[in-house]
Amino acid sequence: MPDAEAGPGRTGKSTVLLATAVLLSIGGLVAFVYLFVLDFNLYWLILSPVILALYQLPAAFFYWLHKRARRRSEGPDPGPDRGPPGQTPPSG
Repeated sequence: MPDAEAGPGRTGKSTVLLATAVLLSIGGLVAFVYLFVLDFNLYWLILSPVILALYQLPAAFFYWLHKRARRRSEGPDPGPDRGPPGQTPPSG
């Protein structure tokens, strides 16, 4: 696993960000059900996709932070022309 080799502090931060994203996503769904589905009408039917998306924004932000931290812990991308060590790049 790449996180095991990332060094101290990296694995915990990535895990906490992912757990926070999952909890906020579940919390957003629960808040949506509690506030809008219990008193549902035609207006909520039209607005529900927008409202649900707004409740999921914090979860999406923390998931983006998790992906960014994970990408940093894996190291730089070798790029399309460089493969593993010992392998020659394609000519052409």
